Amino acid sequence: MENAKIQNLYDLNETLAGEYLRGFTYPWEALSGIGELISELGKKLDPEKYEYRGDSVWIAKSARIYENVGAVIGPCIIGENTEVRPGAFIRGKALVGNDCVIGNSTELKNVIIFNHVQVPHYNYVGDSILGFYSHMGAGSITSNVKSDKTLVVVKDGNEEIETGLKKFGAMLGDHVEVGCNSVLNPGTVIGRNTNIYPLSRVRGVIPSDSIFKDGDEIVIKR
Repeated sequence: MENAKIQNLYDLNETLAGEYLRGFTYPWEALSGIGELISELGKKLDPEKYEYRGDSVWIAKSARIYENVGAVIGPCIIGENTEVRPGAFIRGKALVGNDCVIGNSTELKNVIIFNHVQVPHYNYVGDSILGFYSHMGAGSITSNVKSDKTLVVVKDGNEEIETGLKKFGAMLGDHVEVGCNSVLNPGTVIGRNTNIYPLSRVRGVIPSDSIFKDGDEIVIKR
């Protein structure tokens, strides 16, 4: 399942988790260790650039954190020049890169957010990895648990991989654009430079350099 491999999705130089992710083949294999990873990375951060806020929370001194943010719960790292807007709820195990926007009423949980990612308006991102310069439009969310509560299987055509995970949101490659009010169903993997139409319901592996119009119409960019 080449389209779903870490090496084909991400520029690993654009996250503090790069070395960690190099130890896996598929990105969802990294989800269970995010909390421990953050705790280890936090101890090594430059105190000239990062402030330790207690309870395993490290926030870059150049980050802008609004006073009326809902909560920032550890373990958590918020990178340089990142903006966390009013009502955001970061509820643990969140590694947020540099120059990101975590927006109004956005909720994060058990995530790796690469540099320059924007989740700016009413987004839920859980048990997911968002690549460099990816963007989720207003109201788009990752659905991270199947309605029947069974374990998530990643599907790419006739290929299937059993993940053994009950909670698995979405893996977005670098430069992915997700349209407003879209739902990324459990086990979604979206390749680099792909656009998702607004109001989409997405599942499975979507190839890189494509436009997802609906489940029956995925167009390769020219």
